[in-house]
Amino acid sequence: MDEQRQLLISLLRGTEAHMGFDEAVADLPAWAMNQHGPNVSYTPWHIAEHLRITQWDILRYIEDPTGHKSPDWPIGYWPAPDAETDEHGFRQSVEQFRDDLRALETIAADMSIDLFNVLEGTPGHTVFRELVVVGNHNSYHIGEFASLRQVMASWPAGHR
Repeated sequence: MDEQRQLLISLLRGTEAHMGFDEAVADLPAWAMNQHGPNVSYTPWHIAEHLRITQWDILRYIEDPTGHKSPDWPIGYWPAPDAETDEHGFRQSVEQFRDDLRALETIAADMSIDLFNVLEGTPGHTVFRELVVVGNHNSYHIGEFASLRQVMASWPAGHR
């Protein structure tokens, strides 16, 4: 695999300059999933679900740029402000995020895919662009998730 593809996978995984998704969501206590932090209108689950929806959308856009219909922006990319979940629902958001992340990593590693070929029916978008967009988006919101955990004191004892 070439260096560009390896860097894309590192960006998607969050292994270079920021916390990865798995570390951010690890051991989140059930009481915290639906709690609002100070001065924010969203919960840890809202962020996890937003990450899942956005990543799913970009993956489907790469796979079928002319047939995929994205959710309405911005409302379709977030749960309703008063929406809540349970532990099963939170785990489901996390697992679906992980499944789609693995699919994006597979695309990044696939040497038969031209990363710079313009996706059909798009305004010049490439697979490379979409992978960078999802990597950047994920890193931003994973950092936000981690900060929310910090202000909510929902990290396990001894977490740094």
